[in-house]
Amino acid sequence: MPVDPLTDNLIHRINVGDSLTRSASRTPSAEAVVEGDRRLTYVELNALVNRVANALSARGLEHGDAVALASGNSTEFLVTYYACAKTGLVCVPINLGWRPHEVAHVLADSAAKALVVEAGLIDVIAPSLADADDVTRVVVVGDHAGDVAERPTEPFTALAAHDDAAEPEHLIGDRDPLTYLYTSGTTSAPKGVIGNHAAVYLESMTMAIEGQFRGDDRFAAMMPMFHTAQLNCHCTTAVMVGASLHVLRGFDAEVLLGLIEAEGLTQIFGLPMMYRAMLDHPTVGDRDLSTLRRALYAMAPMPQETLRRCLDVFGCGFYLLFGQTEMSPTTTIFRPEHQLSHPGAAGTPVANVHVEIMGEDGTILPRGETGEIVYRGPHTMTGYLGNAEATEAAFAHGWFHSGDVGRLDDEGLLWFTDRSKDVIKSGGENVASIEVEKALYAAEPGVSEAVVVGLPHAHWSEAITAFVVPSPGAELDPEAIRTAMREHLDAYKVPKAVVVVDALPKTSTGKVQKHVVRDAHADLYAEIPR
Repeated sequence: MPVDPLTDNLIHRINVGDSLTRSASRTPSAEAVVEGDRRLTYVELNALVNRVANALSARGLEHGDAVALASGNSTEFLVTYYACAKTGLVCVPINLGWRPHEVAHVLADSAAKALVVEAGLIDVIAPSLADADDVTRVVVVGDHAGDVAERPTEPFTALAAHDDAAEPEHLIGDRDPLTYLYTSGTTSAPKGVIGNHAAVYLESMTMAIEGQFRGDDRFAAMMPMFHTAQLNCHCTTAVMVGASLHVLRGFDAEVLLGLIEAEGLTQIFGLPMMYRAMLDHPTVGDRDLSTLRRALYAMAPMPQETLRRCLDVFGCGFYLLFGQTEMSPTTTIFRPEHQLSHPGAAGTPVANVHVEIMGEDGTILPRGETGEIVYRGPHTMTGYLGNAEATEAAFAHGWFHSGDVGRLDDEGLLWFTDRSKDVIKSGGENVASIEVEKALYAAEPGVSEAVVVGLPHAHWSEAITAFVVPSPGAELDPEAIRTAMREHLDAYKVPKAVVVVDALPKTSTGKVQKHVVRDAHADLYAEIPR
C-alpha cells in the first residue's frame, strides 16, 4: 500500500523546524534560550514554537505565505522563525537599519500577509504599511493598544497561549522557501534572496562541523538576528546541536565580558571593532575568560596587532567567517591554525561548498590567477524573488557568481581581493581597496577603523583615498601615515589623501558603507586639487 504524500514528507524531509523538534526530544531539559531572567529549556522552547505555529495556521495563514518580522534580538524572533519553518510559511526579517521606503518595498515585494512587530518599532514601521495591501494581520510583541496603520492588532502572547502544542504536520518540500532575506540596495531596491530549507539546514550542519559546535556550548547571540550570519550560522546551528543561546539586544563590552564570566560562554561572534572594545575595557585583565573555546569575527579584516592581542587576552582559537547571503551564508572559514601563518587569507572552503575562480569568458582559471569567485553547493539560494533576469545572471555558466574578486593558492586557500565594485581604477591601474586598508593598519597602530575608496579626480580618474578613525587618545598625522604606507605598498597604491574623521557610516551589522563615504566626499578633489 503506497504511503500518502504527507506521511512520506514527514519521514524524509529536510526542514529547519525539525532540528528544534529533534533537539527537544534528544535533550529536553537542556537550556535552549536565555534572555535576561528568562530561561527556556528545549522542550519549553519547542512547545512555545508549536503553539505559535498552530496559532498562525488557525488564523488562516497557509503554506508559502510570507510573514514579515520586525524585531530586535529576542526569544520571540526565534519563536516566529521556527514557527514559520514548521508550517511552511516564509519568514521575512526586516533589517532595522532600513529607511521607510526600503521597508515598504520589502513588504510589497514579498507580498507579506502578516507582520510580527515589536511594540517599540511600531512608529517606525507603520508608515511603510501604507502601500502594503497584502498585510492584513499585525501581531505585536509587547504592550500596545489600538490599530497599526488602520489594521487590527493581536498580542503575541495570544499566539503563545494557543491551546495546541502538538507538532505541526504540514507537507513542506526540501527546497521550499524558508526565508526571503533582502540584500542591501546601494544603487537599487533590495533584492529578495530566497533561502530554502535544504540550504539553511545543510549550512547549519556545515557550521556545526567547521565551527566544532557542541551540545554543551553556550553562545552569545548579539549580532542582529535579521542578518543571515547570526541567524543561519549560529542560531540554527546552536539549536541543531542542542546548545544554549544567550540572547543580547546588542553589543556592550562590559555586558559581554560579564556574561562570559558569569555564564561560562564558550563561543562568541562579533566584529573586529567589538573585540577591540573588549581589549580596551579597563576590567578585561581581571576577567575570567577561560571558558571560551572559539571566537568568530566577520564583516571586516582583523589587523594583525589586534589579532595577536585577542589570542593573548581571550586565550582561544579565532576564526573568520567568509560568505554572503546568497550562500546561506558560509563559503570559507579562515581557520585558527591559519590566522598568523597566512594573514589576509579568506580561508579554505567549507565541507559543502566548491569554490573556484572564473574568468570573464566563463572558464575556470588555474590556481594563482585572479578572477571572480564562484560557488557550487547545496547552501546556494534558490534565486532572487521575482527577478528572473538577476537570477539568470547570478547562475551563469553553471556557477553562482559572488561579485567578489580573488584567487586560490596552491594550498587551497582563498585570497579575497575586493568586491568588484570596490576595486579602484586609478591612473590605469586596478587597486584593491582592501589591500590598501590592510597596509594602513600595519603602518599606523593608532588607527581604530579605516576605509579606502576611489573618488573622482581629473588626473587619476579615481584617486585612492583613505578615511581613518583614530583610536582613543591617538593623534593621527595624515602625511606621516602616507609616508609610512610606502613601506608596505607600491607607490601608486598609496592614498592620495588620508582624511581623519570621527566615525564611519555603517550598516546595522557593522559593515562600513563605502558607497555612503564615496557619495559624501565625491567633491573632495574638486575642492582640494592634488
